Amino acid sequence: MSRIYYLPDEREVETAEAETILQASLRAGIPHAHACGGKARCPTCRVIILAGLEHCNPRNVKEKKLAERLHFGPEIRLACQTKVSGNGKLRRPVLDEIDVELTSQIKAGTMPISVGEEKQIAILFADISGYTSFCEALPPYDVIHVLSRYFYLMGKVITRHGGYISDYIGDGIMALFGIENPAEAALRAVKAGVEMLAAVEKLNPYLEAMFKKSFHIRLGVHYGEVVVGTIGVANMKKMAAIGDAVNFASRIEAANKELGTRFLISEDTYNEVRDHVRVNRCCIHVTLRGKSGEYVLYEVIGVSGPNA
Repeated sequence: MSRIYYLPDEREVETAEAETILQASLRAGIPHAHACGGKARCPTCRVIILAGLEHCNPRNVKEKKLAERLHFGPEIRLACQTKVSGNGKLRRPVLDEIDVELTSQIKAGTMPISVGEEKQIAILFADISGYTSFCEALPPYDVIHVLSRYFYLMGKVITRHGGYISDYIGDGIMALFGIENPAEAALRAVKAGVEMLAAVEKLNPYLEAMFKKSFHIRLGVHYGEVVVGTIGVANMKKMAAIGDAVNFASRIEAANKELGTRFLISEDTYNEVRDHVRVNRCCIHVTLRGKSGEYVLYEVIGVSGPNA
């Protein structure tokens, strides 16, 4: 009998020579995700072999085909196809229904198409605080997995509030509100920001269990005029917003680091949402990097009113 040590379960399971890792998991009561029924048609049962890769059987034709399509390294194996002949250690990266949906989703794009027009919209920037140190403590594959889960959760919040993710910049997100429906664009952006903060707090127990790490995010929102249009070629098109308002929103998000805040909005945004948000103090007078003069910002701590 061989022994496999599972993370983040922190359990050791004996496995027979004839059974796969997935069969051993299920026999031991470990909730190992497997969406395709063990037929090597999806990656939901995959595991990361941390030790004992030399004891794993070579990939069969079906596993090799999927691994090549998804660019898996040799340490990433399908539990439904892999058998072991010696002791090893592994991690299950797919733990719950969000991971399963994230891994399995294949969705067509719903990007609106525009040749360019002036619009008054809300621009939201989000950035992970301490992202560099977080990444340095994890292997690259785990960083990709964490970012994928984070972007997935943030995307659901943004979409629910009528926003559109225009760009990913490293760990950063740029989202636009009011492209198709201008009604309450600023308020929807601020509500999305508050919900994004809460979503990260709910994500952190997962990160602690998986990696003994957690993070927080910083947000900035500005409501202003931009030119919105579709840029790119072929299947790499994206909706972009061009104008000083975009740069301003980015600077507002960056100001959180110096001020020790989590969520800042511009005065123009505040004037649109003042009856529906709670702020930490009257206002903050700041200078912004790359911008001349002094600006008034507000720190959002929640939403209020009948539409909260």
